[in-house]
Amino acid sequence: MAPRLLLAIESSCDETAAAVIDADLAVRSSVIASQTAIHERYGGVVPEMASRAHVQRIIPVIQAALEQAGVSLSDMSAIAVVTQPGLVGSLLVGLTAAKTLALVLDKPLIAVNHIEAHLYACRMHAARDVFPAVGLVVSGGHSNLYDCPSATGFELLGSTIDDAAGEAFDKVAAMLGLSYPGGPSIQQAALRGSAKAFRFPRTFIHEHDRLEFSFSGLKTSVLYQIAGTPPQAYDPALLDPQYVADVAASFQEAVVDVLVGKCRDALRRCRRRTLLVGGGVAANSRFRERLLELATTEKVEVVVPPLSLCTDNAAMAAIAWELLAQGQVADLALDVTAGLVRRRSG
Repeated sequence: MAPRLLLAIESSCDETAAAVIDADLAVRSSVIASQTAIHERYGGVVPEMASRAHVQRIIPVIQAALEQAGVSLSDMSAIAVVTQPGLVGSLLVGLTAAKTLALVLDKPLIAVNHIEAHLYACRMHAARDVFPAVGLVVSGGHSNLYDCPSATGFELLGSTIDDAAGEAFDKVAAMLGLSYPGGPSIQQAALRGSAKAFRFPRTFIHEHDRLEFSFSGLKTSVLYQIAGTPPQAYDPALLDPQYVADVAASFQEAVVDVLVGKCRDALRRCRRRTLLVGGGVAANSRFRERLLELATTEKVEVVVPPLSLCTDNAAMAAIAWELLAQGQVADLALDVTAGLVRRRSG
């Protein structure tokens, strides 16, 4: 009997991705076309440029995923596509491709939530059921905490009220004259610095009943430390390398303190024994170290996917198999949603 195969498409921001996943959640292929080189000169993603790049790359990426898996479109059992949240123009490119394939192949079309898929990547990595759990998705655009009673059940507990953690990394990296994206460059610089050099604010960290995040004040505090109060013009290239390392390490520690603290608060409130962590910031090595400490002190299981499943990819859209089993099939009137609007239990 031929294996059941799913073609998944992801284009929510600045990565054009496609993957082939079988019904046992084995990833047969995963292809990602990065746009980092396009956006790095601007210090962040330019939406119009991102959507244009997706148009150019979507078909070659899908073809590469099929070739890597050694299968054809006719072998697919269903087509999955990320439809929210994200940049509207970028999402529409992936959705248009998915709708076309579903129509031509007469296959089910499955709508996937990008944030929920990041948490499902933990299920894929564990290769077993990891629910119920508390889930944290932390990336350039999101810092969200969820109670996850099941593989398709997600109740938002709290999110950022201003900047996402990943965005703060990008902005602070720019202040320090480090490269984009900011996460890896801050992490690298922090290896040479002291996390105790500067005491930056940790918003809401002592408000244990508040499961929200705020990184705007932290970002401003770093700016004041570098440029004074009020901020004066300066050349990042002239900053002392050790000073840059100390600021990077102190900033990183402040972010990690908040993320770990709020995970602890959520675990206690929801009385869960498992924590799932996904998103690009989950690739940060210091954050991973602190999560291991949390697992020990709280006596909980912490599941963090490998780096390949933390950053944006299409393989994590394997959650579509769960949705398909529940009959959650979309029609061709399916549209995209920029913001995070769905609150689902299942």
